[in-house]
Amino acid sequence: MADVVQMHFTTVDYVIFVILLVASTGIGLFYAFSGGRQRTTREFLLADRSMSCLPVSLSLLATFQSAVAILGAPSEIYAHGTQYWFLGCSYFLGLLIPAHIFIPVFYRLQLSSAYQYLELRFNKTVRVCGTVTFIFQMVIYMGVVLYAPALALNAVTGFDLWGAVLAMGLVCTLYTTLGGLKAVIWTDVFQTIVMFAGQLAVIVVGTHQAGGISEVWRKAQNGSRIAGLDLNPDPLERHTFWTLGVGGVFLMLALYGVNQAQVQRYLSSRTEREAVMSCYVVFPCQQIVLTLGCLMGLVMYARYGEDSPLDKGYVTANDQMVLYFVMDVLRDLPGLPGLFVACLFSGALSTISSAFNSLATVTMEDLIKPYFPAMTEARATLLSKGLALAYGLVCLAMAYLASLMGSVLQAALSIFGMVGGPLLGLFCLGMFFPWANSIGALVGLAAVPSPPAGPGLRGCRLSYMWYSAHNSTTVVVVGLIVSFLTGPMKEKDVTPGTVYPVLGKLLFFLPERYREKLCCVTPLGQKVKTLDTQPYKMAQKESNGLALPREDKIEDEQELEEEGEVTQPPPCRLSHMLQETAL
Repeated sequence: MADVVQMHFTTVDYVIFVILLVASTGIGLFYAFSGGRQRTTREFLLADRSMSCLPVSLSLLATFQSAVAILGAPSEIYAHGTQYWFLGCSYFLGLLIPAHIFIPVFYRLQLSSAYQYLELRFNKTVRVCGTVTFIFQMVIYMGVVLYAPALALNAVTGFDLWGAVLAMGLVCTLYTTLGGLKAVIWTDVFQTIVMFAGQLAVIVVGTHQAGGISEVWRKAQNGSRIAGLDLNPDPLERHTFWTLGVGGVFLMLALYGVNQAQVQRYLSSRTEREAVMSCYVVFPCQQIVLTLGCLMGLVMYARYGEDSPLDKGYVTANDQMVLYFVMDVLRDLPGLPGLFVACLFSGALSTISSAFNSLATVTMEDLIKPYFPAMTEARATLLSKGLALAYGLVCLAMAYLASLMGSVLQAALSIFGMVGGPLLGLFCLGMFFPWANSIGALVGLAAVPSPPAGPGLRGCRLSYMWYSAHNSTTVVVVGLIVSFLTGPMKEKDVTPGTVYPVLGKLLFFLPERYREKLCCVTPLGQKVKTLDTQPYKMAQKESNGLALPREDKIEDEQELEEEGEVTQPPPCRLSHMLQETAL
């Protein structure tokens, strides 16, 4: 096999790459010394709940539009054709459901961590289990995101591998620790622009060199790279319309519905409406990003055809092909290779910084604050910054393990399916099934099986795109069965605002009295003169594990009731109103 071909950066390329790192650090420093100077946990972890729709939506996009996708998607299209594009069909429900179900529930509960919801709905043990599962997921994913672009850059250009890893890890840790979530969001905006610019530059130049878009399309068709609608229902098939368009919905829900990195952005919005709109804005942006990845893969095929650089030995892995292609296409245009590498590292930086911030948040809010309630705000903020720094160092250590995971795209999506799927199931169990109890939630989470390790035999493994659907469904089904066997939760014990009565809509054909028993609708006799429109605050837990509103809220409600202004609705009435106002 031929040696790996290395192409080298010019001075201009290095300058552009350094500008990216300096600009990202500069944004962090700006927010470290402006505004409230990150002196409170609310400002550091939630951007003081002051963000508008556009930066939040671009940050949502950037968080999981990482270097993994930039490297993986074009390679997937080059090798297997455009079937992967059907993942875009999952974006509609994958973003519509979070916008109208998850966001209203989380936002009105005024949480800092998504896993506070699990304590409100179930108990503290379920909350801790959810938090630990999320930490495990994100720590592994950070290693993949950090290592993949550095390895590709090293293989193709000779750029020092650990120099690139350290540069990304340390810069990201610095601006996340100094500037908090506000710095993370605004660097995401800057990095998203760089990502688009880098991909567009490569597509435009590559298409021109290939003879135009019509020639690119002709070659792709002749090479059987333009895929039709594959309706094969076999769940063992790696990519079909069903695995991508349906299995992908569960993956999107795990990412955009209940993942702390995204929930934290929703909660940083100024209003619930801005949070919902940010989800709508992400939808066309995701389609554009997916289309750019597909176009780059087709342009790669138009340039190399079946004569792959991988087959020739110019590169040693599929994930290095995109960077080889970029250096090959842009070799006579100084600065553009540097722009694409900046694009690649922007994707990595945006994802890693989001991970640092969300990990610091859940560790602080779920594992430390509940056990140290007397901690001062100043100390809590300092500790939050220390946690962001610590996770930055952990990320550097995890980068080594990423080399053992094979294809970065499949590895990344598999991680979210295997770990994010059970978390999605846990939230769905609590939010949609009022009778589910904490024992059912814990047993359901523990019942999720691990997929077979190793490469295995093709055809003997479930498609990695079904991991999220399979695991979340397992949690819900097992959780419901165990809840019925151990005593379903009673309506009076459910914390107001934690149940979204979706079953009332789905079971519209049942008589109303049966839907009432399922806590799906509210009896018509329940009249509410005035509903407290203030967001629900974090509940206090009594020794019996039930969640109750804080004392100050109870006192306020009692005063209003004495004045004859409020008749407090039962939990399902509150959930029903939540649904009506969200739609």
